Amino acid sequence: MNLIGNFKSKLFNAVDKKLYRWTGWIIILCVILFSIIIFSFCIGSTSIPFRKIISLIFEGRGTTEYSILFDIRLPRIILGFAIGGALSLAGVLLQGMFRNPLVEPYTLGISGGAALGVCLNIILRLNRITVYSLPLFGFLGAMGMILLVYNLSIKRGGLKIQSLLLTGVMVSFIASSLIMLIMAVSHTENLQGIIFWIMGSLETPNFLLVKLSLVIAIIGLVISYFFCLTLNAFALGEEEALHLGINIEKNKRLLFILASLLTGLSVAVAGIIGFVGLLIPHLMRMFVGGDHRILLISSFLSGAGFLIFCDTIARTVISPMELPVGVITGILGGILFVYVLNKKQIVLGNS
Repeated sequence: MNLIGNFKSKLFNAVDKKLYRWTGWIIILCVILFSIIIFSFCIGSTSIPFRKIISLIFEGRGTTEYSILFDIRLPRIILGFAIGGALSLAGVLLQGMFRNPLVEPYTLGISGGAALGVCLNIILRLNRITVYSLPLFGFLGAMGMILLVYNLSIKRGGLKIQSLLLTGVMVSFIASSLIMLIMAVSHTENLQGIIFWIMGSLETPNFLLVKLSLVIAIIGLVISYFFCLTLNAFALGEEEALHLGINIEKNKRLLFILASLLTGLSVAVAGIIGFVGLLIPHLMRMFVGGDHRILLISSFLSGAGFLIFCDTIARTVISPMELPVGVITGILGGILFVYVLNKKQIVLGNS
């Protein structure tokens, strides 16, 4: 009985330590995210001290500074939170499903489909009809590409991981070639619109899209937690997961659909913003480990903070001009990813 009691005591102590550690990381990431949000709120072509922001909230309605803060900067911060979190979350889901650390949300041709839809929209000048037409065509293009890749990858009723990955890469190349063809025959005005969208931006003319992105990103995070133990089982291999009672094919389909919807929404609203879904999961595995119970939320928070920070740099580094946020994420993400590779910390197993 003493042996059993000692074993239970050690087990509960180990669980408590893990929970304390995870809680500590979540608190740290929330503090970092909040600091980045405050920094982004204050910094810009017109710098506004934090103390003044508080007074503007209660007394500054109708002023220019109030409009800058709450009509321009706040929607970008909210959108950065939603898109950064969604892309990072999609990266975790896909890397866990494929058990491949080089898979990212754009690997499966989702971004190519969205970009193709937007290109057709701009060429046909449908974006002049309504502000919703551009993200709508982007989302439809992404969903069309997802259906194509999914149907091409189904083999005898099962979703073959390697076939899905290779098909996605090849379809992505085809979409990129079609986009270059469209750009080659486009007028200068259309060409500028296509290039600017492809580089990514958090500037959106409609706050409804911002709210929609935020709601879907948070719902995606909640739903992903129904698969956290499944993803932990996948890290052991499909055979081991099957022995643990996991319905492999059903869960692969659901994970693929969830990650695709998050990516499709992100690309449709903000354009192609690279490296967020590839880099952030790696960094979080270095710090919090490979257990998806903590990896999902930590990646979401880190991805949100990373994209908000990059957008702040993009709109201030050559102020009053603005750089596409995809340029900044590409530069910073590339540098950090090389650092991660050199540290040899790319792992998918639980720690």
